[in-house]
Amino acid sequence: MYDVIIIGAGVSGCAIARELSRKKANILVVEREEDVCCGTSKANSAIVHAGYDAKHGSLMAKLNVQGSQMMPQLAKDLDIHFEVNGSLVIMMSEEDRPNLVRLYENGKANGVQGLRIIERDELRQMEPNISDDAVAALYAPTGGIICPFGLTFALAENAAKNGVQFQFDSEVTNIASIEGGWRVSTTQGDLEAKVVVNAAGVHADEIHNMITEDKMKITPRRGDYFLLDRATGGFVKHTIFQLPGKLGKGVLVAPTVHGNIIVGPTAIDVEDKDDTATTQMGLDEVREKSGIAVKNLPLRQTITSFAGLRAHEARHEFFIAEVKAGFVDCAGIESPGLSSAPAIGVMAAEIVDGILHLEDDPAFDGTRKGILDPKTLPMEERSALIQTNPAYGTVICRCETVTEGEMIDAIHRTPGARSIDGIKRRTRAGMGRCQGGFCSPKVMEILSRELGIPMAEITKSGAGSGLIVGINKDALSGGCL
Repeated sequence: MYDVIIIGAGVSGCAIARELSRKKANILVVEREEDVCCGTSKANSAIVHAGYDAKHGSLMAKLNVQGSQMMPQLAKDLDIHFEVNGSLVIMMSEEDRPNLVRLYENGKANGVQGLRIIERDELRQMEPNISDDAVAALYAPTGGIICPFGLTFALAENAAKNGVQFQFDSEVTNIASIEGGWRVSTTQGDLEAKVVVNAAGVHADEIHNMITEDKMKITPRRGDYFLLDRATGGFVKHTIFQLPGKLGKGVLVAPTVHGNIIVGPTAIDVEDKDDTATTQMGLDEVREKSGIAVKNLPLRQTITSFAGLRAHEARHEFFIAEVKAGFVDCAGIESPGLSSAPAIGVMAAEIVDGILHLEDDPAFDGTRKGILDPKTLPMEERSALIQTNPAYGTVICRCETVTEGEMIDAIHRTPGARSIDGIKRRTRAGMGRCQGGFCSPKVMEILSRELGIPMAEITKSGAGSGLIVGINKDALSGGCL
């Protein structure tokens, strides 16, 4: 019997796992997909919100501010990309000033530091490409941007380093109370634990509803995005939001930590919890609304569009509590869930510790070293690295200049990449202009070699996403035409 089973390997589940790994405990993370970071955590705005938006007094507001304050040190400890670039909420009409002031006052009440309202001239100095119609803005200097994949993988790797186990391709089908804990039935067999933590994202209501009559309903809320080429880097420096007003609720325009510009999202409620397809209507909405606050936005330099799902619960609040003896919910984690993740991990771990009274593990190591990127090294060190390990001199992804050495590292980490998307999210191979059109075959060869499995078994993103059915030369062997 495990001490703790965490259902879901998104950013919340991995944050909880890392916090619990500070204790002496037998912990398992169960995930229905083939890898960490396959749900909401992989497709979002990559924003660390300052915390002025969530309703004062809510758990969402509290954890947003706490998580944002924790992020700089966490980024250093886990060796991940994070930048405090500040955010601006743009007011397009003087009629909306009371709304801007209310947002400022709410942020101050939430404990956000450095908030102030700036007027037209200062705004244009900060962002030359802001709309000529912009009147004023709420400036939050503590707002930031982060790589959501990097954060989630780093949390998972650090948890694994401290003894947490991960089990993938294991969808939970039932949960039943047993003496001393819970039986968790999965597509890979039954598991038992003293405590179960439900961090299943858009599926958290299904898990919750297995064990209680107090039902929950999570609506998947789809958001469509454009991602622009890195040639657009610097077009905006801050994260640009639009103040909801007479023109409706806008979309954001923001830089990424990798030098792109991201634009979106929409907010479209859907029924299918796997419906991450973009739509013409959704992308048209992003295109129309993005130009309200930012002028001459270079959308022609879009390299991809994508959509993600948020776990929206009608009360628009985080639900983190023990709902039955030994069963802890971490549900309704929509925006600002990514920003709040470090604090969510602490809170949920404290609840579990209150149940099990776990002993501190003196061997806990809260640091992690990221995948080595040769581009970051001085030329002399880079040359020495390549002489020692030539794989770091073999560029596989030309768009993002990702080497074979980085991919090998990504595969052999714990948990490591097992698919093309697993490589992509860990190393950025396939995230550039050609979107994997050039490097995918070579990535498949490297995965096949390092994992010791045939090329035909390599997938894009796990079961049901195979890419080839065989090798041409094998079909032609023996003289067959």
